[in-house]
Amino acid sequence: MNIKVSNILVIEDSLNLIPEKGLVYYKEKPFSGTSVAYFKNGVEAVRIEYVKGKKHGFYKKWFEDGILSFESQYIQGKKHGATKTWWKNSKIRSEATFEKGVAHGFQRQWYQSGAKFKRRQLVYGKEEGLQQSWRENGKLYNNYEAKNGRIFGLKRANLCYKLEDENIQYKDK
Repeated sequence: MNIKVSNILVIEDSLNLIPEKGLVYYKEKPFSGTSVAYFKNGVEAVRIEYVKGKKHGFYKKWFEDGILSFESQYIQGKKHGATKTWWKNSKIRSEATFEKGVAHGFQRQWYQSGAKFKRRQLVYGKEEGLQQSWRENGKLYNNYEAKNGRIFGLKRANLCYKLEDENIQYKDK
């Protein structure tokens, strides 16, 4: 659904959320337009687009120094499409995909250093397929497959043996 966001720009504090209706109001009517908030230093902190009282379009947040920290898209109040977050040093922190408000597809996370942290595959909010996590030094510590609600493989564990020259070496206790 392609709905054009109004050119109206208002300060976030002038909006009123009516929880029972799940809508954001401005001057007694469901709001269509863009809300903004600023840090004390004048830098934009938040920008959210609305149509008929629901988030629709981009939702963005920045750090106080103006570096983008969060970006997501909404359709009729639900996350839809790519959502990304960044560390204060401008490196990517996470990226995820949503369909009608539910995480769906690949989800990735990184450490502040830029090293990969996590790679997950979700099918409408549930793990399905290969799931992996790494320590910041690059060592894999989660490596499993999720299939029909069951887990097959290594999950947050250390192996009790290692292979050296194709011989099993056991740890002494």
